[in-house]
Amino acid sequence: MARNILLFGPQGSGKGTQGEKLSAVLHLPYIVTGNIFRENIKQNTAIGQTIKGYINAGKLVPDQVTNTMIGERISQPDCHAGFVLDGFPRNLVQAEALDAIVPVTHLLHIAIQDQSAIQRIAERRTCVANGHVYHLTFNPPKVSNVCDVDGSELKQRDDDTAAALTQRLTIYHQETEPLLGHYQKLGVVYTINGEQAIADVWKDIQALFA
Repeated sequence: MARNILLFGPQGSGKGTQGEKLSAVLHLPYIVTGNIFRENIKQNTAIGQTIKGYINAGKLVPDQVTNTMIGERISQPDCHAGFVLDGFPRNLVQAEALDAIVPVTHLLHIAIQDQSAIQRIAERRTCVANGHVYHLTFNPPKVSNVCDVDGSELKQRDDDTAAALTQRLTIYHQETEPLLGHYQKLGVVYTINGEQAIADVWKDIQALFA
């Protein structure tokens, strides 16, 4: 049976770190909505042109466009045994669209407090050349503001400030978090304490698939 896995949690919960690990262990593709947006725009696909038009106009990409993009991706052969999906669905319209395509078998809810999310993300720094990510407390660079890998400058992303994060967390709580109720009815929600060390979060996730 296919393992169709969703990753849920606020910004800073560690979804990316855990998603990459889980993808490797289960030999399933790790699908990040934002990356698919960027890849379609880069390759100038038809849907990429549509997405770019909305972004350039300063508008949100409509659910129908996002649903189509995700539907195309998870219909590809490498997803026949399942997938690890991060960043989708974000609202009930998207959740219902996904339900119409495939059954979700696991929703991993990595739960952390807002203050923890703000602390984690506000101290995140990204290299301007290749996007390598550091954390001033948990994973600092060897030389302040310099990437260990390529020597480029490290900067804080515009959407990683405390003010921007507070707004993003508000949207998460209003639009995305309520989806837990939708999936709890299906009996597929597994809540994990994201306040733990990264290694302990990973142990809890591994235990679900042992």
